[in-house]
Amino acid sequence: MSLTMYRNGSVYSAADPFATAMLVDGDVVAWVGSEHAATSLLDSRMREVDLRGALVAPGFVDSHVHITETGLALESVDLSQAASATEVLDLVAAAASALPAASFVLGHGWDNALWADARLPSADELERASGGREVYLARVDVHSGLVSASLAQQHGLASLPGWDGAGLVSGKAHTTARDAARTLSPERRAQLQTSALSHAAANGYVALAEMSAPHVGSGDDLASLMSLGATLPEVLPYWGQLVSSVDEARQVVAYLADLGVDVLGLAGDINIDGSIGSRSALLRQPYADAPDSYGQAQLTVDQVARHFAATSELGLTGGFHVIGDGGMDIAIAGLELATTMVGIDKIRAAGHRLEHAEMVDDAALAALAHHAVGVSVQPAFDAAWGGTDGMYAQRLGVERALQLNPLARFYGAGIPAFFGSDAPVTPLNPWASVRAALNHHEASSRVSARAAFIGHTRAGWRAAKSENPFHGQLGAGAPASFAVWDVEQLMVQVADERVQSWSTDPRARTPLLPALDGDNDPRCLQTVHLGQELYASEDFFEVTS
Repeated sequence: MSLTMYRNGSVYSAADPFATAMLVDGDVVAWVGSEHAATSLLDSRMREVDLRGALVAPGFVDSHVHITETGLALESVDLSQAASATEVLDLVAAAASALPAASFVLGHGWDNALWADARLPSADELERASGGREVYLARVDVHSGLVSASLAQQHGLASLPGWDGAGLVSGKAHTTARDAARTLSPERRAQLQTSALSHAAANGYVALAEMSAPHVGSGDDLASLMSLGATLPEVLPYWGQLVSSVDEARQVVAYLADLGVDVLGLAGDINIDGSIGSRSALLRQPYADAPDSYGQAQLTVDQVARHFAATSELGLTGGFHVIGDGGMDIAIAGLELATTMVGIDKIRAAGHRLEHAEMVDDAALAALAHHAVGVSVQPAFDAAWGGTDGMYAQRLGVERALQLNPLARFYGAGIPAFFGSDAPVTPLNPWASVRAALNHHEASSRVSARAAFIGHTRAGWRAAKSENPFHGQLGAGAPASFAVWDVEQLMVQVADERVQSWSTDPRARTPLLPALDGDNDPRCLQTVHLGQELYASEDFFEVTS
């Protein structure tokens, strides 16, 4: 971008909370300051951008995404607003009518836990609605799905664990169905990945932590992502493959390196358990709406311990997907056993992480803090499923439901928390995520907008062990990675309703963020990463010389 002066707006900067202008020199921020100083600095070498009151803020980092899956979801039938089996079937029929006869019908986002009648469409009904096509419809959490009769027959799903006899698949049957629907040419895969990353850029993201795994996508899929080029958000690659020794960990890292992937960790969706919505998260007490079910453990304490020990010996981030409190018990016991194998110093230095960590009691919080383990959390989960009448309350009962996703308790325990969407599970909408953290259904779990914003920016870079300490900030010498936002109002927003949330006192020196107390999210006008423009809206301000 050469020398560009952004002025006449607001710049979110801890270095100068009242900055209205910012000078970018190539891939770094050269200066932030006042409008008066910008006028003095401006010269003929610089391009000038009149912000017209817009906000410039550090670009967002999503700490848990599935990029290829997100690309597919963007092109699939959107079932998130369906409220019954009939509505699902109508959407499938409408989509099928516009497709060639041999086409797959893909859908995403149904959640019958929120329907008045929770009955699901059967495989035969999906067969008729699709005109005989193969159909795969992912549940919103992507831990189970619905299939048509032809897909079930073609791939022998009825003989696999996880087939319910009517068209709902989980476990091995679900994995097989999902793989059948994900047969992609290299060109098609790159197209979907580019679509997802472009969508992220249009929503202010400069980086996304990709949670690849052998059961989610291939090494080639991850290699394709890493080769897409510099005009898209940066991909922070993790590989979710379980290892049991240092030698095995080295072999996996070498395999990825041969594919051109410098993996940041063997972490992510190595599943200790499943999801609450699919009743596969491991619980200490049974599900409220399925008293005979506790969910399932997918790994043992010994497997978790050996993985943590092996990655710690290499100074490599390790980590697991864990949601239920029973799953968290396995994670903590594995950490403690790994500590006896390699020592606490190596465990702490590795920067291990747990994904989701939705059910965490005080003992688990203390153990995570003791072992310096961070958590990748998704505030939008509470917005979608929390409260006294949401899916969590149906599955777990109100008392347990209100204890889920305890954001403030992570901060209070000193546990690093970094925020994401788990896209395509929830949308790539960072301001909605900040709002969800600010307005958590349980008041004691809320955090301020500023804390949530940092969790979505600077904390994401730290979780990825960025070597630049200024990543996620705007100030002299910081990377030029930011987004420009059309905002209605700027304010200070805190989680405690007893504290005034609008501050005009200059002595507070608190940078202002967009007001999130309404229904309108800020609109992204431009996204820039390391000086490279990733996105510009059609009405982004003209640049003048």
